[in-house]
Amino acid sequence: MLNQVQKKNRHLGWPYWLGALLLSGLNIALFAATGSPWSITTTISYWGAYIFQTIGGSPESWLFFLERPMLFKSSPLLYHGTWLNLGLVYGALLSSLFSSQLRVRKTRSRKMWLGALLGGILMGYGARLSLGCNIGALIGGIASMSLHGWVFGVFVAAGAYLGSKIMLHLYQ
Repeated sequence: MLNQVQKKNRHLGWPYWLGALLLSGLNIALFAATGSPWSITTTISYWGAYIFQTIGGSPESWLFFLERPMLFKSSPLLYHGTWLNLGLVYGALLSSLFSSQLRVRKTRSRKMWLGALLGGILMGYGARLSLGCNIGALIGGIASMSLHGWVFGVFVAAGAYLGSKIMLHLYQ
């Protein structure tokens, strides 16, 4: 039986199919407007290169940035990906607030901190190797009917399964 809070908030959720349709439509609109699909990790690479260049490095000579010289002609604040990523974070925060699902939890152990750090580094490295995260490689790949999107999806599912098994083993 649902308690009063669950009954009250039950109508706030969107069905998954509606979210999928909205994301698909927005990705098509973004592709039409910018000529490229949504990419999160590319924007983070641009910011990293901007900061590295600010402290004296020269990432503009790296192959990745030689193919994308637009970064070094203006501030990353003017790059549309910056605003899309900020919108993603803001939208996720609003979504969790509106659904009463925002939780702040204390990390239980140093082992958990280390696991989170290592997992984040591996995810970031893997995202750059595959030329995108689950947004760019999976959603953009499948939406553009590319085989790499489906291959990425299979390995993301396998990695999530394996990662959850490792977490259960380490943190119990």
